[in-house]
Amino acid sequence: MKVWRHRVAGRRSDRGSGTVLLLALVAVALVVATLLGLLASAQLGRGRAQTAADLGALAGAARLLAGQPGDPCPTAAEVVRRNGARLSSCTDEGAGVVTVRVLVRGAAGSATASARAGPTSARR
Repeated sequence: MKVWRHRVAGRRSDRGSGTVLLLALVAVALVVATLLGLLASAQLGRGRAQTAADLGALAGAARLLAGQPGDPCPTAAEVVRRNGARLSSCTDEGAGVVTVRVLVRGAAGSATASARAGPTSARR
């Protein structure tokens, strides 16, 4: 048995609108997932940069406090490199205090961090 459907003048068929709506929802979900992935990548890069800076500053300060002669910055640079970052700057502030600044490149861009380490007797 055939069913004849007649179009009423001025009305459009709603057929296919669910498909368009579903595609729009999938597109929005993909954009949100991509943005969340980039945000997570940026946060991960920032954490890696801070970890590398902290460890680099501690290694440099430990070298000074151990009484080893010479510049603490090569030691700090090696620790920073081993933690996946690049040393931007290193400063021996005297009294066993070392300040480092590092850079980590990631998918969401570059992250920087700095750290200062030394004995508690060398307060700012």
